[in-house]
Amino acid sequence: MRRWQIASFALFFGLWELTGRWPVSPAFPPFSNTFLALIEMIRDGTLGKAYLITAQPLALGIVLCAVAGIAFGIGMGLSRAIEWLSLPVFIILQAAPMAAIIPLLTYMYGIGLTSKVLAVIMLAAPVIVMNSYKGIRNTPPSLLQMCRSFQGTRVQEVVKIVLPHAAALIFTGLRLGLAMGFIGIVIAELLITPTGIGDLISYHGSTADYPKMFATIASIVAVAAVSLHLLQRVEFRLFPRD
Repeated sequence: MRRWQIASFALFFGLWELTGRWPVSPAFPPFSNTFLALIEMIRDGTLGKAYLITAQPLALGIVLCAVAGIAFGIGMGLSRAIEWLSLPVFIILQAAPMAAIIPLLTYMYGIGLTSKVLAVIMLAAPVIVMNSYKGIRNTPPSLLQMCRSFQGTRVQEVVKIVLPHAAALIFTGLRLGLAMGFIGIVIAELLITPTGIGDLISYHGSTADYPKMFATIASIVAVAAVSLHLLQRVEFRLFPRD
């Protein structure tokens, strides 16, 4: 880790500690109390059990989006008919306040795994589909013309030129979709079904155990940041920047 990153973390946590000691609000604990609460939750297993519950719908939703979303985005990029039928829908979905629509899933599918998986898909799918579509559509025409000039078939054009060129943007869409998936699962567990990480946040907030509430929130941020960083490293290894 670089020195400026260490310094920025030290500054952030130092300001958090000072603000909590002030105190700005009794509901805002110092960083030291939050950190001790995090250690306690890790030791007694409550945090691990919550993540086991949260990880299942998150993983299912992201895998489904990765398979179906990328395939659909590629189909939109290659077929004018699919693009004409689907592009306006995904543009609307990407711009719509999906977080406000998620509670409606409770009335449609009840409280359970299905509604949480759908919440992840609703937030992650538009990003993954649109990035895949843009990656296909942004293929340089000169490369396509070169392939055709050498009597390349449509399949060769797609496999050897279009998909390799779009791969980096598709992978970026997958990374952004994972970020949206984290948001979707937390919202689902807070608003649809009180289980997993969302249940810990709600419970500790209702009992005024603010150090544990903030520790849970901080753990979500940390897990999401590490997951995205690892996925980004895989992306950079597969598709090095020039």
